[in-house]
Amino acid sequence: MILSVLAEPTRFKAMSLLWDGREHCVCELVDILGKSQSTVSRHMSALKKAGLVVDRRDAQWVRYRRNSALHAPIAALVDAVFKAAKGVKKAKFGNSCRKARLETALRQS
Repeated sequence: MILSVLAEPTRFKAMSLLWDGREHCVCELVDILGKSQSTVSRHMSALKKAGLVVDRRDAQWVRYRRNSALHAPIAALVDAVFKAAKGVKKAKFGNSCRKARLETALRQS
């Protein structure tokens, strides 16, 4: 499930921003990702459901951060995905091709 959640480009970019461990307001993610608030919230919900992020309400804002209680093997997997993605050349392919390239890169590392 982790790889399929991260295979979506918007979620991948959001998770890479949150991987620093700091808290990020959804409004900040909207600006950085260039997506609507509802789109970002939907993607963050998927990341939360996968257990990768946690959220906190702050008045009308929602703040997200990396789940500090992530099991070490899952954190290592996500680290490996980000490392592998740096080695994959950017190309314009569909989501299934991106997922396949990430999985191939992970097997080779």
